[in-house]
Amino acid sequence: MVKVVDRSAITTTYEIIARHIRRTPVLDWQNGPFAAGALTLKLEYLQHGGSFKTRGAFANLLTRAIPTAGVCAASGGNHGVAVAYAAMRCGVKAKIFVPCISSPAKIARIRDCDADLVIGGDSYGDALAACDHYIAQSGALSVHAFDQEETMLGQGTVALELEQQNPQIDTVLVSVGGGGLIGGIAAWYAGRAKVIGVEPEASPTLSRAIAAGTPVDAPVGGLAADSLAPCRIGDKVFPIVAANVQGAILVSDADIRAAQQTLWTTARIVAEPGGAAAFAAILCGHYTPHAGERVAVIVSGANTTAVDFDH
Repeated sequence: MVKVVDRSAITTTYEIIARHIRRTPVLDWQNGPFAAGALTLKLEYLQHGGSFKTRGAFANLLTRAIPTAGVCAASGGNHGVAVAYAAMRCGVKAKIFVPCISSPAKIARIRDCDADLVIGGDSYGDALAACDHYIAQSGALSVHAFDQEETMLGQGTVALELEQQNPQIDTVLVSVGGGGLIGGIAAWYAGRAKVIGVEPEASPTLSRAIAAGTPVDAPVGGLAADSLAPCRIGDKVFPIVAANVQGAILVSDADIRAAQQTLWTTARIVAEPGGAAAFAAILCGHYTPHAGERVAVIVSGANTTAVDFDH
């Protein structure tokens, strides 16, 4: 049964998953040119599992029938952590496929949740192919990282919380890989706030889809390849994005690294590359708010070993 991804369905999903997730805080960023109230960070990196993905994982596991074979997911890393964590909490078997580019931090977290982990292939696409083969053989439930209604409904609860925490937001900047997060957020706001995607220059899935008018293959690579490089935006995601997203911004690896460093040195926020991409757009001037505009940035993930705490 196909579910509609809209405000009503996101609200219902939130009621189901709320006790299993963290209501992540927001931070009023008052550094540099930003006055009080002008820039809000939604600290989703504090979510269970280290990223927003845990919301979509619980939305799948708590609203769909789970077969005896359990659940299966392909991931660059964060979705695998989320599904493994949700499965552990729900007492469900989980098998997770990740490519060799998945970061050691994400691999370690998946293992900590006692999931059956398979590492192989050079990209998310390779992991997805192996995952699909296993599902066909085993009958396990596929928990897609982005192109699934339940996944988008779960991710849309980020926006539900954000609007409750700061109802005055005019614009939301969201990092984009396959599009599950921006699809859910765009479905929630549905034109009542401007939603803009931010993606690495090396993996322009949304930009290519907007230009073509349909999902198309894009290059895969760059600093955030283990979280924002799925080859193409989701087929189920794209109609929602096309109707409710006001464009895409590209940022370089250098921009993303600068955003990571600024978040750490200024606010002691540890963000992985994909988690810092949306902030990079505003820090590096690729998005310039107009006078009085109130902008929110989703800091979406923190599964990284980039910070050395030994010194």
